[in-house]
Amino acid sequence: MRKAHLILVSLLLSFAAKATNDIPRPEYPRPQFERTDWVNLNGAWTYEFDFDNSGEKRNLPTTNGLSKTIIVPFCPESKLSGVNYANFIKRMWYQRSLTIPADWSNKKVLLHFGAVDYAASIFIDGRQVGFHQGGSSPFSIDITHITQPGKTHNLVVSVSDDINSGLQGSGKQSANVNSYACFYTRVTGIWQTVWMEAVSPYGLKAVVTNPDIDQKQLVITPQFYQISDDQTLEVTMYDGKKKVAKLTSNCANGNNLILPVKKMKLWSPETPHLYDIIYRVKDAKGQVIDEVKSYVGMRKVHTANGQFYLNNEPYFQRLIMNQGYYPDGIWTAPTDETLKNDIVLSKAVGFNGARLHQKVFEERFHYWADKLGFITWGEFPNWGMSSSNELASRNFLSEWIEVVERDRNHPSIITWGPFNNPMDIIGGIPLPFVRLVFDTHKLTKAIDPSRPFNDMGSNFHFLTDIWSISNYESDATRFALGLKPNKNQHSYTNQPLIISEFGGMVWDISDTNNRTWGHGEMISNEDALYERLEKQVNAIQAAGNVTGFCYTQLNDIEQEKNGIYTYDRSAKLDTVRIKAIFEKIPSRPVKK
Repeated sequence: MRKAHLILVSLLLSFAAKATNDIPRPEYPRPQFERTDWVNLNGAWTYEFDFDNSGEKRNLPTTNGLSKTIIVPFCPESKLSGVNYANFIKRMWYQRSLTIPADWSNKKVLLHFGAVDYAASIFIDGRQVGFHQGGSSPFSIDITHITQPGKTHNLVVSVSDDINSGLQGSGKQSANVNSYACFYTRVTGIWQTVWMEAVSPYGLKAVVTNPDIDQKQLVITPQFYQISDDQTLEVTMYDGKKKVAKLTSNCANGNNLILPVKKMKLWSPETPHLYDIIYRVKDAKGQVIDEVKSYVGMRKVHTANGQFYLNNEPYFQRLIMNQGYYPDGIWTAPTDETLKNDIVLSKAVGFNGARLHQKVFEERFHYWADKLGFITWGEFPNWGMSSSNELASRNFLSEWIEVVERDRNHPSIITWGPFNNPMDIIGGIPLPFVRLVFDTHKLTKAIDPSRPFNDMGSNFHFLTDIWSISNYESDATRFALGLKPNKNQHSYTNQPLIISEFGGMVWDISDTNNRTWGHGEMISNEDALYERLEKQVNAIQAAGNVTGFCYTQLNDIEQEKNGIYTYDRSAKLDTVRIKAIFEKIPSRPVKK
């Protein structure tokens, strides 16, 4: 029976691989740190749910095949996974074979997971080789000494996920069986690309790039897996095919390497210029033992005197709220082109950026934002965490560190915003949460001091570089009266004021089940929506003290129908008319 079962599973995997038209999401998942020797592990895996938490008793860590098939990297709740199971999944198991390329001898073999929600245990040939907690951050496992080049091994992943525990961030995932209000279908397990790569034991582990446009230079801080005195790092910077800078240095962790950038071209949404960079680690004979391709955008962001600055000039942020949900992939975009399209659609209706709300987006989204010219706030799905639980805070800090480290080199990210106002606060903010905000600020500034920090996307602040307020008032007069900071809060020190949420206007001509949700009542007709929107934008412009806004939202999501586009990104409103309204406020002050 066991042999027959494995044959059946093999046939299912073969069929699934053909049905998915090769590997889903085949693009390199880490576009700012790209190597040539890598293997994409997306596609058909076997899986089983473990509702009674009996996987270890049934020896699942050693299994060579589970009873059902799933398409990775799509979560089991999604249609694209082939599972489409939307109820609670507190535990599940994945399995697939893992063949190490024969030419990876004498190389470090790394197994990478883009993101697994929430706690993952990794087994190879029945042996636990790694563990990770955090549903939105990447992790890697060195499997060099447990695998052999040219051999096939057995990979098993155990996943635990409990969004009602209060110990983990879940963002907009519904804590009820069904979606409701602004809470949507849950996400469990692997939801970003799984992949392997081969690296020299003396290869480059990470790089931090710090553009310094004032001194017209790029500061690079490398980190290596190991260091040998006779090895060097060569850094070459290109503008297209033209070499603009080159530097060679002995390999050393933490050294600041400085590349002068003459006739510097700045990055902005209007001119998103990117310089290509190639890092080469060379041995004593000058032979290349590691090569990494990357890029950088030369730009500066800062706040001062109640204003937000991009490249030392005031810049008005016209942001759209993007929550990163897709009808067929939930948290995972069906294709790389889909990620790009969200930015194209946002720019088409007048936005120069987005709040990436209650979710850590795939790194490929940031690549397209860098390339197309689109500013973003890097945020986190903190909803679901208990605001007074110390273990929840500990879990958050570990994950947030990994998120900031992953994304800090992207020029398009111009603000870190780790928290939206906690949902479980009643009658006052508990001291453990206040402490968490202060600790998060300290850690974020230690990892990346170059960007503004917005402590909470709400109307109350503790320690923030940006004073954000939400204002969903529908009446234009009352809306205008709410466009000011609460100066009674001790943390207000003339920070730039940004309307972090407004709009949310409900417009759904297809509401047949009376489940439509949005901020306020259903608007009676489309013209009424344009009229209300224009009055609100006029009020923001007239206020004189507002340095940016974020409109809710890019697209409908399930029962929430306040998007500019439908859930599948089809046209819902007159995009030309919408664009004209939002662009009434220019990105840069009009020079007189």
